[in-house]
Order: sequence, then C-alpha cells, then structure tokens
Amino acid sequence: MMMDEDIEQATLISYTEKPRTFPDMRSKTYSPLIIRILRNLNVRALSVLLLLSFGGIFYMGARTSPIIVFVFVVCIISFMLSVYLTKWVLAKDEGPPEMVQISDAIRDGAEGFFRTQYGTISKMAFLLAFVILCIYLFRNLTPQQEASGLGRTMSAYITVAAFLLGALCSGNAGYVGMWVSVRANVRVSSAARRSAREALQIAVRAGGFSVLVVVGMAVIGIAILYSTFYVWLDVDSPGSMKVTDLPLLLVGYGFGASFVALFAQLGGGIYTKGADVGADLVGKVEQGIPEDDPRNPAVIADLVGDNVGDCAARGADLFESIAAEIISAMILGGTMAQKCKIEDPSGFILFPLVVHSFDLVISSIGILSIKGTRNASVKSPVEDPMVVLQKGYSLTIILAVLTFGASTRWLLYTEKAPAAWLNFFMCGLVGIITAYVFVWISRYYTDYKYEPVRTLALASSTGHGTNIIAGVSLGLESTALPVLVISVAIISAFWLGNTSGLMDENGNPIGGLFGTAVATMGMLSTAAYVLTMDMFGPIADNAGGIVEMSQQPESVREITDVLDAVGNTTKATTKGFAIGSAALASFLLFSAYMDEVSAFANVSFKEVDIAIPEVFIGGLLGAMLIFLFSAWACAAVGRTAQEVVNEVRRQFIERPGIMDYKEKPDYGRCVAIVASSALREMIKPGALAIVSPIAVGFLFRILGYYSGQPLLGAKVVAAMLMFATVCGILMALFLNTAGGAWDNAKKYIETGALGGKGSDSHKAAVTGDTVGDPFKDTAGPSIHVLIKMLATITLVIAPIFL
Repeated sequence: MMMDEDIEQATLISYTEKPRTFPDMRSKTYSPLIIRILRNLNVRALSVLLLLSFGGIFYMGARTSPIIVFVFVVCIISFMLSVYLTKWVLAKDEGPPEMVQISDAIRDGAEGFFRTQYGTISKMAFLLAFVILCIYLFRNLTPQQEASGLGRTMSAYITVAAFLLGALCSGNAGYVGMWVSVRANVRVSSAARRSAREALQIAVRAGGFSVLVVVGMAVIGIAILYSTFYVWLDVDSPGSMKVTDLPLLLVGYGFGASFVALFAQLGGGIYTKGADVGADLVGKVEQGIPEDDPRNPAVIADLVGDNVGDCAARGADLFESIAAEIISAMILGGTMAQKCKIEDPSGFILFPLVVHSFDLVISSIGILSIKGTRNASVKSPVEDPMVVLQKGYSLTIILAVLTFGASTRWLLYTEKAPAAWLNFFMCGLVGIITAYVFVWISRYYTDYKYEPVRTLALASSTGHGTNIIAGVSLGLESTALPVLVISVAIISAFWLGNTSGLMDENGNPIGGLFGTAVATMGMLSTAAYVLTMDMFGPIADNAGGIVEMSQQPESVREITDVLDAVGNTTKATTKGFAIGSAALASFLLFSAYMDEVSAFANVSFKEVDIAIPEVFIGGLLGAMLIFLFSAWACAAVGRTAQEVVNEVRRQFIERPGIMDYKEKPDYGRCVAIVASSALREMIKPGALAIVSPIAVGFLFRILGYYSGQPLLGAKVVAAMLMFATVCGILMALFLNTAGGAWDNAKKYIETGALGGKGSDSHKAAVTGDTVGDPFKDTAGPSIHVLIKMLATITLVIAPIFL
C-alpha cells in the first residue's frame, strides 16, 4: 500500500517567512511530590530504601502464598522492562529546535492542568474518605467479621486506607500516561522525518511503557494490600478472619481507583474536546486553515488535550478497569470456594492476579515484536500500520490462550471436581474470543476501509443534515452486534461454570458466576497490548500536530497522517473493548453486591423483582442517571468550546496579522480558558454519579423501614445498578462508535474521496466530526467508568441501605 492512498492532502498558502519559534509558556516542570522526594534522595539511600521495600514485599508474599511471590516477581520484571522502554524512547532525538519548542509548550500545558486537576480531585477524595469513615464507624458488621474480631473502627480505617491508596495509585497511573505522551510525541515527529516504521515503533513502545507500568501497578498494588492484610490480621488462624472473606476488604481500593478515574476522564475529556471543537469551528470552518495550523490560537490547547484526555485519563481508566475486575473476581472466587468447602481456596482467590501477571508477559512480547525495518526511508512505501499492530495482537492472543490454560490447570484444579479447570479454561476462551470479536466489530464500524464509514462519508455529499442523520443511525445500529456477543458470552460462560462439577453443600451447581468471572479475565488477558494500541493513538495525533506546526515537509506530514488515521481506529476499537469488559465486570460487581447484602442482612438476596413499584422506580432512576450524566458531559464540552470560539475569533479580529504570519497567536490564553472551564465543568456530572446511589439507597431504606420492608433500600439500589449498567453499555457503544465513525468519515474524504479537502462534502464531514467529538472522547469513555464506579460505591457503602 502506497503512502498517498491514506494521507490527508492538506494545502497551505505560500509564504516566505513561516514562524518557527513559539511563545515559551513553560514556567516550571511539575512532578508529583513522591517523585520529587525520590529525586532528592542520595543514590545509596535510594538503593537501600528500594532494597528494604523489596525485602518487605517478598517477606509478606512468602508469609501469604507462593502465588503472591510469583506475582511480585513478574510485576517487578515488567517494571524493569518499562525502564528499558523508557530509556529506548528517550534516547531518540527530539528533532529541530522548532519541534522542541512546540513540545515544551504542550508539556507545560499538560503538566499544569494535571497539577491543578488532580489537586482538586485529591481534595474531593479526602472529603469522601471522611464520609466513608463516618459510615463505617456506624455500620453493621457481617457475622464473619464479628467472629474474627474485626470491629467497626478497624474495618473503617482499613476501608478508608484502601480507598486512599486506590485513589493515589490511580492518580499516579494518570501521571504516568501523561508523562510518557508529552515526551514521546516529539520523538515520533522527529522519527517521521526518517521512516514511518520507526515512528510507529516509537509510538507503540511509548504506549507500551505506560501500560506496563499502569497494569503492573494495579496488580502489585492489590497483591501488596492482600498480603499485608493477610499477615497483619493473621488470616486463617483460629478465631481470625477466613481467607475467603479477605477480598471484601479490598473493595475500597477499587472505589478509590474508580473515583479518580471518573473525574480524570470527565475533566480530561471536557478539556480535549472543548479545545478541539473550538479550534475546528473557527480554524477549519470559518478561516479555512488546516488542522493543527500554527495560526490557530487554540491549537496548543488542542494538542495539550490529547495528553490530558486521551493519555492521563486513559491511564487512570485502565488502572481502574484492571483493579475493579480483579477485586470482583477475587470476591466471587472466595465466595464460591467457601460454599464448595474447598480446602485451599487461595488458587481461586488469587487466579485474577496470575492472569494479569501473564498478561504483562505476553503483552510485552507483543510490544517488542513490532520492530523497525532496515533501509526504510521517508520516501519508501510503508506497510499499513494497522496490519503491523494486528500481527502483534494475533501473537499476543496465541500466547494468552497458552498461558490461560496453564493458569487454570495450576490454580483451579481441585479434587472435588477434577475436570473443573478445563471448564474454566473454556470460559477463558469465551472471553478471549469475545475480546477479539469486539475489537473486530468496533473496527468494522469505525475504519474507513469498510462500508459503514464510507456510507457515512457519502451522506456528507448531500449536506450537513444527512451527515448527522447517517452518523446517528450508524451509532444506533452499532449497538446490536456487541450486545449479542456479550449475551452469548455471559450465557456460555455461566453454563460452562455451572457444569464444572463444583457443588455447594446441598448438591446445587455453584460455578456459574465464577465462570463468568473467568470469562471476564479471559477478555482482559490481553488488555495490556490492546490498551497499548489505545495509547498509540493520541501520541501519533500529537506527533502530527507538532509536524504541522513546525512546518515540516509534506512527506513527513503524510506519514503522521497515516499514523493518526490508524490511531483513530485503534482508539475506537479499544473503547469497544473497554465497554465489553466493563459490561462483564459490572455483572460481577453486581453479583458481589448481592452477596455482600446477603452477608450483612443474614438473609438470602438472589433476585430483584422489578414488579415491585419502588424497585421499578429504582431502575428508572438508574436509566435516567445515564442519560442525564451524558447530557451534562456533552453540554460541558459545548460551553467550553463556546469560550474557545469567542477567544479565537477575538484574536483573529484584534490581530489580523496572524493569518499572514506577521503576528503570533496567544496560545497560552486558550490553554488557560480551557483548563479553568474543564475543572469547573467536571464537578456537576461527577457529583451526580457519587451522590445518586447514596441518596436513592438511603431514601428507600427509610421508606422500607416504615413500610416493613427491611431490604427495600438494597433492592432499589440493585435495580438502579442493573438498569444503569444496561443503559450505560448501550449509550457508551452508541456514543463511541458514532463519534469514531464521524471522525474517520472526515479522514476518508481528506484522502481525496468525494471532492477531498475543502469541498462541500468535507465541510459537512467536519460538522459531523465536531458533533462526535464530545461523544467519543468525553461522554462515551466516562460512562463505562461510571457504571463500574456505581457498582464499587454500592459495594463499599452497602450496609447503609440495610
């Protein structure tokens, strides 16, 4: 495939003096407090500190289980590999001075917003931690907790500590995602001057570094917390807590991760799309200048948004997804092992940690399999980047099947049901196949090589209205196949688990829910590689912006345009993958919630009857929450974009020399406007997500108390979770797919199809892309975080509903 088949044919006016210097917006570099402390330590002191930390970790692991030691070893090796990838990426040159200046401006804007945003989030986290502490000091205890001597005060402090640790780790995950992206973008731009394959390799390895650190941190964080509680509480000793009850103490960790991820996704999404929409409406539509043109005052804010929205927020989102799935599967594994009276339940509880440890190994192999080619040049034909990424994904899937089979035989074999491990291996295969199909479906609906996006582009030739209608209908249609796939996966995994031979003391099959959990783990067994492709997208997008702003030759921009188009597809496919995994993880968290209510109330709670009016109302409120949250998120982008549009118009009017390259735009002003607006706008939808389940559950608990229905509050919240999950999955699929399709329909026209750039078709496609921006990068990604956060918050505060 020749390069010019997929490039964006941007044309610039001729001029003799193109500005190649940009305002230095950098004030001071920012690093989190813990990083600054480590940097100031003496090398010997730091070495001793690390040695003592590793020694303490392995000591607790050895006291807990050999499985934990294995997890620790794999995570530490993955951290060492991430250090290698970091050095490899940073060893690449940053290109000419004009590229470095632009990169510095992007880095300063991203770090400044990160510092302010996470400062706001941390204050809210401490406030919520105090609320959780008060709830736990007055909540009921389960019979198991009372028997183990774990009092209210100890339980409260454990939950609050886990919550704060989860929030801290999630924040660090966001920082890692942002840190690598603002340093890799300019190196990808520089590499594009030499060859497309080298630029692709740098972008993939930079994304891989971020993902390996985030996934490794999620896995080792839960493992450390688990082993600490195991040793500290003297678990499984006479008169102490049973190991099967231990995973419930980790729920706070998942809630902390979800809390930070939601606000990071909201704030970052509002920032990036507010800047993007504002820049496009004035730059592309009104002034007719290319995307990322240096004359556009909002272009730096747009490029900063790629890092804080698509990298920092995605890092926190990835951390939260892995943490929530691991904890929910550990809870269900412990519950099933307890009911089956399995002598050593540690394998069923720690199985998720081992799966994700192998994920780190096989995804690392997939990332390293993408190599540069010899004798490649900027003028030579380039292999389709999607084909290269797909080869790595195929290799990762093959390795995932092998390692998953070994894991199930190692940890899920039991004398009570010798063939159970094989059934659970089949559940894992269901999950792996589901992940692959989800990626393929998302690609089919968002890649312009396939009919849906080309049909959407054709609709642009008849006007703006038909483009919008076609995009909405495509998004609605795209919900059908994923729902069918999820349905088949859940039923298949549940049936395989139920027929595994594991029975409770009454002889009833009991492995169904755990089979679904194993399928979820199978789906996420290649998560690190899939999300590396996701991180590749914004890095490539930023690289294209730097190339455009620094006025590099057209051949260089052609390479970054190809990478950017592929990045749009990978971002859309990984969002579909994330929604599918969120659906299965939410199902697990919902089941864990019902088990927890049963434990606290000491009453069987296995069904939710929506024929009860109050319960049905709870379901309606859950569905309404999704629509209201989406509306507020999209409206926030619209208001932010309006402020950007007004500022960009003002600068073009007051500085007419900008269009002739005689005056420089004030990039910093747009960055400040977008940052302040994003911080302000993220509060309302985020608060809605946190307050709604608490308020609804507490209100109906009071009504249940006076009407003689003690479990009414818990039942109403369960219905709220069910309806919110169902509506959230459909809404997220619609928003993400429609937005991605609109974006790539525009890219398809920009390759020269249907009149090419500047045509009426292109103008209509730009309108569709503008409408889709808040769909795919703000509301859509936030919803799948929202449904998991709703499940984790109800797990944490379930006792107040009783």
